Amino acid sequence: MLNYKLDAISKVLNGKLHGDADLVINSVTIDSRLANASKNHLFFALIGERHNGHQFIGDLYSKGIRAFVISQAENQYQQYPDASFVVVDNTLKALQQFAAYHRSQLNYPIIGVTGSNGKTIVKEWLAQLLSFDRKVVRSPKSYNSQVGVALSVLGIDSIADIGILEAGISKPNEMANLEPIVKPQIGVFTNLGAAHQENFDDLHSKAEEKMLLFKNCETLIYSTDYPQIDELAHELKNQQALKLFTWSKNKGANVQLQKVDKESASATLHVLCKGKTINTTIPFTDNASIENAMHCITTLIYLGHTSEQITTLMPRLQPVAMRLEIKEAINGCTLINDSYNSDLGSLSIALDLLAQQRQHKKRMLIISDILQSGLEPNILYSKVATMIDEKGVDKTIGIGKEIIKYSQYFKSNTEFYANNQEFLHAFTRQEYKDTAILLKGSRTFQFERISAVLEYKLHRTLLEIDLNALVHNLNYFRGLLKPNVKIMVMVKAFSYGIGSHEIANLLQFHRVDYLGVAFIDEGIALREAGITLPIVVLNPEFGSYDLMIEYNLEPEIFSFSSLNNFANILSKHGVTNYPIHLKIDTGMHRLGFTPNDIPELCSKLNSLTSIKVESIFSHLVATDDSQHDKFTHKSLLW
Repeated sequence: MLNYKLDAISKVLNGKLHGDADLVINSVTIDSRLANASKNHLFFALIGERHNGHQFIGDLYSKGIRAFVISQAENQYQQYPDASFVVVDNTLKALQQFAAYHRSQLNYPIIGVTGSNGKTIVKEWLAQLLSFDRKVVRSPKSYNSQVGVALSVLGIDSIADIGILEAGISKPNEMANLEPIVKPQIGVFTNLGAAHQENFDDLHSKAEEKMLLFKNCETLIYSTDYPQIDELAHELKNQQALKLFTWSKNKGANVQLQKVDKESASATLHVLCKGKTINTTIPFTDNASIENAMHCITTLIYLGHTSEQITTLMPRLQPVAMRLEIKEAINGCTLINDSYNSDLGSLSIALDLLAQQRQHKKRMLIISDILQSGLEPNILYSKVATMIDEKGVDKTIGIGKEIIKYSQYFKSNTEFYANNQEFLHAFTRQEYKDTAILLKGSRTFQFERISAVLEYKLHRTLLEIDLNALVHNLNYFRGLLKPNVKIMVMVKAFSYGIGSHEIANLLQFHRVDYLGVAFIDEGIALREAGITLPIVVLNPEFGSYDLMIEYNLEPEIFSFSSLNNFANILSKHGVTNYPIHLKIDTGMHRLGFTPNDIPELCSKLNSLTSIKVESIFSHLVATDDSQHDKFTHKSLLW
């Protein structure tokens, strides 16, 4: 939380103050849609290509905000007598100036992350890894732009052990604005690629711009496998007292990735540092994740973590939520809306998510021209067409004048339109049925118009599920557990009304261990939607055991009759070691074996080769009542 008087802020910004000099500012916003506003918020009225924050001052005033940084028409705001205004020449520059000043007041080290790809993942993973033994603050989501970096710094806690901030650029002369705001002591340069290349002459000029983030850095961490990064790093080292700490797949770096052993869902990295080998496993197998993990491992080594700590921490890495919205669409379709930006890297990630929507037999991609590749158009769209084919897309709709020129690269079952209006004119709802649809486009194409016609609308009352928040909560509770403790997530009753297929797909992607449903038909529906996770059925009916075995569903067993019946069905099918889950009654008196049943139950289980007890569980009936804590503790001992 900030704690600055408005008078002090005005002096930092070289602004002209009208109003209460002693007003204390606790937070900063640029969002005119702010719901919970107070007089201690400071609103910066930013001006962009399509918006002007000055237009919303009246609305924000009615919500309770009393402090504004403005650059236009200061006299008209005299109609707000108890409001305060700081008048500056440029509100964006003022926001960055304030953020740089606040950064200078922070007394803990900052890790600054930049690069063409992987910035957000490396930042999030470093935060996960370092949070086990210190207080870590980081920039939220992918706040790495000219505005986002400033808001990140102004929003992080003033007391911490270490901070992690990412910075991104899309054109020349932007990093010079961000460097004073981030001012990292430790830098991580992830890689160099074609994203946002269109505004740079070549990769070298883009690398030079990114390297400006580290001009006052103490240590720079990067991979020498990128020659242009390595060259510029040594040039910077010759200009200042900069320490280089590097990794590579080849010899000559501080840390060497000697070998990678990939399995179905994990990869073991064999890493050499100072003559000692570290063998650590990560729960990912793709090359991008391996590169991101090596940046993290190298950073941990630099910060003094032991090989034992690294081998313990790396397997705990969790997937990072993507900037993708999944929504229910018309005619039983699912819509994945990713129309924020479009490049080859983000297209690959989005297509992977499309492939996970196994509740539908068909997959469709609606894609705009790609504006940020830096590749020659014929090479770019040849790569796009190959990627679409490899990812199993059934139908592609291209929108834009460029993609039309290279339509010959795309296989059959494709349509092309010059713009949104042309597509919407030809749009017919009946053509979109039971399909997973990925909407992937650059912001300038305004794909929100297409999203509006595809989204399912029944009435005006809407329940929006924030999947990023769900993943955040999952990872929070997962972080409280020991690594060998498994997690079961209940998705019964249509995931409590929010969509079983969508939630189950997300949970499967984020590697939960088990799903739980109430009835067998719910489990079968998930299997038919492509869910491969273990699924526990909490209310199995005796007559449904054959189907449970067919669909690989695991029953709750709560009585000797259910145990005997299920064992008989398993014997009939010749099945052994089938997982079951035992319910123990510790006071609910609804279902479950009682403590008196345990000796007989153990004897019975020992005689059955068809059964494998996967878990034992109960209901703690009185945990919400402190006067029954003694009873609850006794239940746990049972």
